[in-house]
Amino acid sequence: VQLQASGGGLVQAGGSLRLSCAASGRTFSSYAMGWFRQAPGKDREFVAAINWSAINTYYADSVKGRFTISRDNAKNTLYLQMNSLKPEDTAIYYCAAQEKFTMRPLLDQGEYKYWGQGTQVTVSS
Repeated sequence: VQLQASGGGLVQAGGSLRLSCAASGRTFSSYAMGWFRQAPGKDREFVAAINWSAINTYYADSVKGRFTISRDNAKNTLYLQMNSLKPEDTAIYYCAAQEKFTMRPLLDQGEYKYWGQGTQVTVSS
């Protein structure tokens, strides 16, 4: 599967953005999906994940209550709605996919085989 992330940009603190990740192929619904981010000078970190059926989601503590991960299997698209953005949310955001029929969202980067190219999110104070 090929992934194309979009929707990043420059926003003021307190603002919102919605990231999208379009996936190629006809088996999107069989993939567990996740969002990760990498800030300058830092390691890439987990943000949010959703299982193949969208029944289960999981969030990093730093974004819980502000970000919402969702998916539209009919459109082969993953989303990340980001509200109440903070300057510390500034990073390149990556979507990731792994074909896996589990109820458990995948939280570890090593569990994902496919990665998008990333989209820059910059939050000004």
